[in-house]
Amino acid sequence: MQQPSVLFINRIYPPSRGPTGRLLRDLARSFVEEGWHVSVVTTGPKAGTERDGTITVHRVKGPDKPSLMGYPWIWLKLLIKARKAGHADLVVSMTDPPMLVLAGAQIAKAKKAKHLHWCQDYYPGALDALELHVPGFIRHYLDKASSKALQACDKIIVIGRCMAKNLAADGVPARKISVIPNWPDAELVNPPPEIKQFGEDKTAAGGNVALTSKPYQSQVKNGPKFRVLYAGNVGLAHPAETILDAAKILEEDHPEIEFVFVGDGRRIENLAREREKRGLGNIRFIPYQPAHKLREVMESGDVHLIVLRDSACGYMVPSKLYSALAVGRPVIYAGPEGSEIDHIITDFQAGTRTPPQDGAALAKAVLEYRQNGDTWFAAHDGALEAGKVLTPKESMKAWIKRALSTIQGREEKPAAKDKPKKKAA
Repeated sequence: MQQPSVLFINRIYPPSRGPTGRLLRDLARSFVEEGWHVSVVTTGPKAGTERDGTITVHRVKGPDKPSLMGYPWIWLKLLIKARKAGHADLVVSMTDPPMLVLAGAQIAKAKKAKHLHWCQDYYPGALDALELHVPGFIRHYLDKASSKALQACDKIIVIGRCMAKNLAADGVPARKISVIPNWPDAELVNPPPEIKQFGEDKTAAGGNVALTSKPYQSQVKNGPKFRVLYAGNVGLAHPAETILDAAKILEEDHPEIEFVFVGDGRRIENLAREREKRGLGNIRFIPYQPAHKLREVMESGDVHLIVLRDSACGYMVPSKLYSALAVGRPVIYAGPEGSEIDHIITDFQAGTRTPPQDGAALAKAVLEYRQNGDTWFAAHDGALEAGKVLTPKESMKAWIKRALSTIQGREEKPAAKDKPKKKAA
């Protein structure tokens, strides 16, 4: 066949920050490497068309941090721009802004293209996790319109088994759903040479410890702080109060433990104000760091922290998990049971789950990793193993396969076949 073409639609694309934009660029570049013609419709500080390598990027004017009332206007501008963007064999809609699947359906129909929906967040159900309550008649319309659009998609790629389960329960045919997990940043999978050649560190006990274990050894030797790292967006679906409660419990008796936030988000300012109100000296904030410092930042955490509301289960899957696994860090997940994150850390024994709004349970889990080396190293080994399985290469390969089968009209195996599997020992 001739060179196939794909059009991606998402509000965020680099240099704008955000996990969906980073994932989109990685995927777009993989499509280019496989011989596809790739276009992206997104937002930016000004409207226009530019090139990112061989990728054509069409931008409509839009703010980095739009107000909630601004999303419908952005949605409409993306729809209009995408319809004018030229030929595409495949239209891939994402989920920022919400309900973009509706625009993707219209665009694909106008271009006589196949429609693949990349479900990073499952709307309108995700509105509950964000505690965004809309009038009943509007919610009824959104539920009905979303269901119709999803069932009409040629293929839907979700990022978690819990999400696939919710879509199937809402009437989307299982044959249309594939589970392909997200992936960590390239800088974490392919570290610069100076990190690769660092070698191994001899412990006091005479054993060998990989580079990714070094920060924990510092804690055993009463060195710097034991760092609980939250890296990434602090959004409306993330119950940050749980972290504040845990920090309060640990502050007095364990001054060697610190909670560090690296990133941004709608709730970061509220979190900072609450820290001051409670007088918590064991919480620190660090802004986003440049890409070349990413691995250093991620390795600085002795354990990584992920929080998620119960109501988000099956509607959202935080991608920060994959970055933690890529650097071999134990994960403490304060979130709902049965979510994709819960499955992964259980399958690989890569961390601990606590209830999403139980600060005491979170504090207890942190202490266990701080005080018990066997627990830390067991989870560290599990995280390393998971990081070998959940790689960009595997996800990209699955993506290209699904994209080709979609434009060729081939049927795929059920989503369960795509779930991450632990490598044989």
